[in-house]
Amino acid sequence: MEPVSIIVITLNEEKRIGRLMEELSVQTHQEFEVIVVDSNSEDNTREVAQAYESALPNLTVHHMETRGVSLGRNTGASLAQYNRILFLDADVSLPRNFLAKALYELDEKKLEVAGVYMSSKGLPLVHKFGYGVFNAGLFATQFFFPTAIGACIFSTKRVQDEIGGFDEEIVLCEDCDYVKRASKTWRFRFLNMTFGFDPRRLDQDGVVKTGSTYLKANVRRFFKGEMRNNEMNYKFGHYKEQ
Repeated sequence: MEPVSIIVITLNEEKRIGRLMEELSVQTHQEFEVIVVDSNSEDNTREVAQAYESALPNLTVHHMETRGVSLGRNTGASLAQYNRILFLDADVSLPRNFLAKALYELDEKKLEVAGVYMSSKGLPLVHKFGYGVFNAGLFATQFFFPTAIGACIFSTKRVQDEIGGFDEEIVLCEDCDYVKRASKTWRFRFLNMTFGFDPRRLDQDGVVKTGSTYLKANVRRFFKGEMRNNEMNYKFGHYKEQ
């Protein structure tokens, strides 16, 4: 199986980054590097991540003075030493066989770019419903208007370089724009697997509000194109309780 450059973007994630580092350290596939790109956190995110350098020998913690989701992912990709890239948010959760299973499926399906569905295991019924609706939308749109969850996207340096990376002018749905542009050259599909997606944005904003925000955003994108002028206000790391 091919080696992977895992890029993790962070902003004030000291309470969650440790769990992801632990889960990466016990993956059944161990040929990877981890690049943590921190958007100038005000807590101990970088220190917590750096503490895993013995468990993750190929770990780099990069400090950015400027904050930005797309900037962070692009910065991480520029530091990556391997062709295969996995973009992650700091609050995701991965089973031990996640990398091995994903790499096998990527190779089988000959995919350069791929998304992963959200797991609702262990979550309240209302969250299961919300995740189910969201996953159904991801499945349906992958064939004609690809969307994705930026918290977990597989790509390659070849794709990253050829499409110019994530659009740093887009604040909301930059992940969907990325896979849509990539799909014009490479076949995009979702892998038949899931990752743990932190429900805190649902807990804070509510299932209906969160769902309607992304629905309105993607309907607008479909008819009017990408939002580069903050047409729908959305702030990176806007959680009240970190």
